[in-house]
Order: sequence, then C-alpha cells, then structure tokens
Amino acid sequence: MRKILGVASLIMSTGVVHAEQLNQQEKTSPYSANVTFASQYISRGFQQTWGKPALQGGLDYINPNGFFVGTWASSVSSNYLRDASVEWDVYTGYLKTIDKFSLGMSVFYYYYPGAKSTPETGSTSYNYGEIVPQIGYGPLSLKYFITYTPDYAGYNSKTMGGPAGKRSRGSSYLDLNFTQPINDTWTFGAHYGYERIKNFSESNFQDVKAELIKDLGDGWSTGLAYTKAWDKNSYYKKYSNGEAGAPVSNPIDSTFTMSVKKVF
Repeated sequence: MRKILGVASLIMSTGVVHAEQLNQQEKTSPYSANVTFASQYISRGFQQTWGKPALQGGLDYINPNGFFVGTWASSVSSNYLRDASVEWDVYTGYLKTIDKFSLGMSVFYYYYPGAKSTPETGSTSYNYGEIVPQIGYGPLSLKYFITYTPDYAGYNSKTMGGPAGKRSRGSSYLDLNFTQPINDTWTFGAHYGYERIKNFSESNFQDVKAELIKDLGDGWSTGLAYTKAWDKNSYYKKYSNGEAGAPVSNPIDSTFTMSVKKVF
C-alpha cells in the first residue's frame, strides 16, 4: 500500500457563484440560501465522503453591481481526511456580465475543523485558500485557482516526504466548464480540470465531469453526474488518511452521483 498520509485534493464546487446565478439574483432578492442532499460529495474528481451520502448547504449575498459574498459547507469523511467531518468554505469576489461575456475575480478559504495529518507528519492542517480569476462567454467559463496560503490542502515535505522545507503555495487548478440548457427544464454540463501541485508534481491529477440537471420548479432541482479523475502514475490508487489501520480505497475512480437541491 502506498502511504499517502491523508493528503488529497480538496475544493468546494457547489458554492461557486456563476454568471447565470448572478443574472438570476439581480432579478430577485440579493440574498439566497441552498440545501443539497447528494449520494456522495465529489470535488475535483475526489470522493470526499468515501462513497457515503452528503448533506450540504450555503448562504449567498449577490449585489446587482457584481459583488458577492457567501459561505458553503458539506459533510466529509474521516476516512478521506483524518479527523474531518465538515468542510466549511467562505468566499467573496466580483463578477461582471455584459451580454454573453463575463469577467470576475474571487477569493476562497477552505476550513476543515479539527482535521490534521498524523503526528508523524507534523499534524499538518488541511485548511487552505485560493485566488480565482475567471472569464466566460456564452456556455463556456474558465477559472484558474491559485493557492495563496503556505500549503495547498496539506501538501508539504512533512506529509509528502522529500527535501525539508518544501511547501505548495502557488499550486493551481485549471477549471473549464460548459453549461448548456437543453430545454426549459433540462441543462447539460461538462467539466475538465487539471491540478498542478507545486513542488510535488508526482501528485498532479486531471478530472472530468458530465451532468444533467432537471429544474423541478419552486427552487427545486435534481441532478445526475458522472465523474472521474486520474494521475500519471496511479499515485492515488491506494489512498488512506495516514492513520494506522485506516481503510484503503481509490477516491478518484469513476462514479455516479445523484443529488436533490433546494434554493430559497
């Protein structure tokens, strides 16, 4: 078994504010809330609830001038991150839309209360933050996440090995999305992502996603998504949280996820 020591890619996806959401919010209240029940929590292709159901929720404020601020949280599994039970994200930014064109910048911070790597690996925190410039045109959007904290999701020389003092600030994630309504109630989405982890290129990975979303009316929607991630040398194939005797799995294997969401 490869000893990965509980380090994996972590990023919230459901709480990101998109141009379509901004336009919809401009027509209604600037405040909104959302609750989601999903068969599992997948982010950047990683199964963060270890294949178990996830409960998620968020609060957002979106000003008509393009400024937004919000928070979002999801249950996670301690099998995925040692001593973790919740991912809690906060974010703010600005997104401007002109006809079919959008341009924006946002800042995210991801917090995992109580979650740390093993004492042998420095009891490293998995908390981290990213700056995200983004651009979009029509159904296409492109975001580029850049880590501004010393570590990206706990990746450093204590957790990963190698020369002492290595950190992962400056890691990046390329996030390309295509979203296209099929008719009045159905929407198709596709995604490609590439994570580059600074100083630890052996753990770089890519991921894809395809999903169908059904608008059920009155703020309700349901979705079905297929996700898969991969890396160059099967680095994550035998993953554990680093604890002695912890379960081993492949968190980036292909999988399907069903979800039901309510927006208030």
